[in-house]
Amino acid sequence: MIGYVMVGANDLEKSAAFYDAVLGVMGAKRAMANDHMIGFSGPVRGPMLAVCTPSDGGPASFGNGTMIALAAASQDQVHEVHAMALASGGTDEGAPGARTESFYGAYFRDLDGNKLCIFKM
Repeated sequence: MIGYVMVGANDLEKSAAFYDAVLGVMGAKRAMANDHMIGFSGPVRGPMLAVCTPSDGGPASFGNGTMIALAAASQDQVHEVHAMALASGGTDEGAPGARTESFYGAYFRDLDGNKLCIFKM
């Protein structure tokens, strides 16, 4: 049902480097790009994650309560992605760990404050 998810970026070049590193841990790569957007796709066909400068020319901002959840292949990958996000300039929003019996996840924000979760169920 979901085709793609998009987050705003105030510096597309810096955001691209952040997502190259973080999503690269999961095997994702740039699938498409133009002067204001870069789309990332994983090794398994599914929704794309796009990073873009806002079309209206205003500053990018994040929504309160808005979060993007990325499915990990393993609990180890949850740790790897979270660590890469922090090493790439992101901020911690919740260290890796069990949240329920079947949900293991970690939370971080990207360079523009967008909140992401990496999880394994």
